Amino acid sequence: MGSSLRIEDLNAGYGSVRVLQDLSLRVGDGETVALLGTNGNGKSTLIKCIMGMVRPTSGRIVAVVDDVEHDLVGKPPQDIVQLGIVLVPEGRRLFPKLSVEENLLLGAYRPAARAHIAQNLKSCFETFPRLAERRQQLAGSMSGGEQQMLALARALMTAPKILLVDEPSVGLSPLLVQHTVTKIQELKERFGLTVLMAEQNLRQAIRIADRGYVIVHGRIEYEGSSREDLANNELIHKLYMGL
Repeated sequence: MGSSLRIEDLNAGYGSVRVLQDLSLRVGDGETVALLGTNGNGKSTLIKCIMGMVRPTSGRIVAVVDDVEHDLVGKPPQDIVQLGIVLVPEGRRLFPKLSVEENLLLGAYRPAARAHIAQNLKSCFETFPRLAERRQQLAGSMSGGEQQMLALARALMTAPKILLVDEPSVGLSPLLVQHTVTKIQELKERFGLTVLMAEQNLRQAIRIADRGYVIVHGRIEYEGSSREDLANNELIHKLYMGL
């Protein structure tokens, strides 16, 4: 059964400050779509709108989960998570004084995930062996790369259908960024996920993206139909890389 995301003419902001302006994009079933842009251009605001953390002033956010269509605008975050739409937030947002295993178990929030806790926990430890080794270690005492693994694994514990990943490269070394992005691709392929990844690291994002969008000042300024298109297009270099 298919899961996808469609955003139509979205406007959103904070008080009198407009951040997103007439923004439209789509993420098809089983796709990895990159939302590219530098800091302050609206990537995280869009992710928050999808998750119900920021309410748009106009426009539509429609998710199809297991072939059932849902209008997300107006739904609270917990109801959106219940649908199987899950966020790996910027900065990881772990519980630092809880153990690795306790953080993972907190990910199994929705009823569909609670029924498969043991199976999902096993999958997490198979995918991230380092977490199995450190299952009793406090999350706050782990390295940045290990914390990012834990944040991804916690999302996996929710048994997601649509995975949103916000700035996975923040605070990580280039080698760890590469490892993290590779793991996102592995999770997508192993568990049949639909992925929207907001990222400013163009080189790493397009390694796994099927296609992508460039956001500039809250508007989609370019849509690339393939990773090759994103890598080679002159407009991308001007808008995103400043060349």
